[in-house]
Amino acid sequence: MHAVLRRLQLASGLVLLIYLFLHLINHALGIGSLELAGRGLVLALHLWRSIPGTIALYGAACLHFALALHTIYGRRHWAMPVAEWIRLSAGLSLPLLLIRHAVATRLASSLYGFEPDYERVVTVLLTSGTQGLQLALLAPGWIHGCLGLWFRLRHHRLARRAKLVLLALVVLLPLLSAAGFIRMMQAIEAKGHSLPAPDATLLVHQSALEAWRHDLLLGYLSLIISVLIAGQIRNGFERRRTCRTR
Repeated sequence: MHAVLRRLQLASGLVLLIYLFLHLINHALGIGSLELAGRGLVLALHLWRSIPGTIALYGAACLHFALALHTIYGRRHWAMPVAEWIRLSAGLSLPLLLIRHAVATRLASSLYGFEPDYERVVTVLLTSGTQGLQLALLAPGWIHGCLGLWFRLRHHRLARRAKLVLLALVVLLPLLSAAGFIRMMQAIEAKGHSLPAPDATLLVHQSALEAWRHDLLLGYLSLIISVLIAGQIRNGFERRRTCRTR
């Protein structure tokens, strides 16, 4: 069963890592132009909003999160190498940032017909002052996924030989993505003395979307804390049982 769970964790993690990789590539296209990034976004939406893409992406996200809860509950101790702590903290912090993004795009689209494009999304970020959050959005998930994949591949000779190339990819892609996003912000600001008006759909339903965001964040944090506490209680009972048998 442990081997099966590890394979499921790897498979679901690869799907999410591919999603992050394509998202970073899409942002990096903004270095060329806002229009080029927009065409990339259209292709990405066709992929991930198709029935197979939706099932793969959200199925992988739910499965990976469930396995993460299982791992947290099952831990007997928390003495881990620094790299493991970085991977764990990056993985757990990603949903805190991603929930905000998902509510403002996918949920707004499904419930209220908001169709995101880079000009609309960047305008909302600029008017709300959260453009820095967007730049940091994908970094935790990218670090978590790359470290997790490296832990699986580091014993293979080919992976060790390509270590420097892989490290360069891990570092450069987020930097190119940030550069592309900054370039898109500059292009939108250069269109006029004032920013375009935010999308009316988002303004009308802003309070409802904020309520969704609040409830999802609260639910996520409650699950993490509950599982962590339950695991510690289980560990305490096991230690007492071991002491009695001695």
